[in-house]
Amino acid sequence: MTTDYRPMWQELGLDLEAHDSLLQGLGETYQNIILSQKNRPETMAYLDFVMSEVHGLRIKELLDAKKDGRKVIGAFCVFVPEEIVLAADAILVGLCTGADFAMEDVEKILPRNTCSLIKSAFGFKLSRACPFLEAADMVVGENTCDGKKKAYEQLKELIPNLYIMDLPQQKTVLGKQLLRHELQSFLTVIENLTGVKITADRLRRGIEISNNKREALMRLSRLRAVDPAPISGLDALLINQVAFYDDPLRFTESVNKICDELEERINLKQGVFPAGTPRILLSGCPMAVPNWKIPWLIERSGAVVVGEESCVGERGWRNLTSNDGRDVDELLDAIVERYFNIDCAIFTPNTDREEHVKMMRQEYQADGVMHYSLQFCQPYSIESLPMECRLQDDSINFLRIETDYSMEDIGQLQTRIEAFIEIIS
Repeated sequence: MTTDYRPMWQELGLDLEAHDSLLQGLGETYQNIILSQKNRPETMAYLDFVMSEVHGLRIKELLDAKKDGRKVIGAFCVFVPEEIVLAADAILVGLCTGADFAMEDVEKILPRNTCSLIKSAFGFKLSRACPFLEAADMVVGENTCDGKKKAYEQLKELIPNLYIMDLPQQKTVLGKQLLRHELQSFLTVIENLTGVKITADRLRRGIEISNNKREALMRLSRLRAVDPAPISGLDALLINQVAFYDDPLRFTESVNKICDELEERINLKQGVFPAGTPRILLSGCPMAVPNWKIPWLIERSGAVVVGEESCVGERGWRNLTSNDGRDVDELLDAIVERYFNIDCAIFTPNTDREEHVKMMRQEYQADGVMHYSLQFCQPYSIESLPMECRLQDDSINFLRIETDYSMEDIGQLQTRIEAFIEIIS
């Protein structure tokens, strides 16, 4: 980052000392984990540039858009429909939730045994270190778990522009009706915020942009099924993470260029790891920037991550939205259908998720499945045991991992991961 963005950050209200600490930690982690990889695709240089400017040039783009009258919507979850935001000519960005920050202050508000993702959201707000959060005209929270549901009551004291979206807990007719009501309400709120009337043509365009991005990510996913793997799991995860921050049109174009290079690698039988390297499917909680610990440990231990059954992975973009509706109501029904089929652990029962793990394990030729849960994340931690039983019944190698954002347990984790890789080898 060569441009001096400090005046911009100061204007946003960031605590410059806290933000400098955040950027320094992010830069060091990126250098030691992402940039230390060998034989990376040349087109990954674009992602490296995005990460070097994620708090600089990208924030300037958002502020310039705000000056032009556009609104910035911050979100914590993939249940927030990008199609509706884009239809109102607004910008959807992910918020900082992938690292411990200001934990001493956070634990004065939240119990210590709250999951790291929720505590991270509070930490970034209390420290005023996340420019995306400070730039947002509206922040969208969603009741995906009891922890978030209750935490948002406190977070609203810190973020007055926090809008809460309720979500169904069961995939029933009533559950779909609830989601339809919530997305209709969200559409109205976005119209009121932006002053833009969402028409069928506008909504159809939002669907098209969102679908094109998802199709590019699915193309990348299919290429990872090849042995030898043409891209590392760390770089693939980075692409999925940047999808939440970058301009969607530019991002889609960049991912397709990466895929073009990967196809050339596949034709030449070139991989980031040798053919026959043990292949891991990673399942469970989302991994926001800079949460790269588990895939880093896997790939330094002699295996390669070939897929993510995660919100920051295939679960977040697997399904497309139909754009065949004749009017806003029919298109909104299609959006409801798309998001209702996300197999998040908030749903009970959630057997579709087990089937998707099995399907992905087969499609990506994975030798084993690692299930990642954040400590105190009840939905995914509870689902991990029955998933282990059912996958092992099908003779699928399975390892449960529960951790947080700290690096204090990497020695213990590496020992377990190395033993698992040795078994599947």
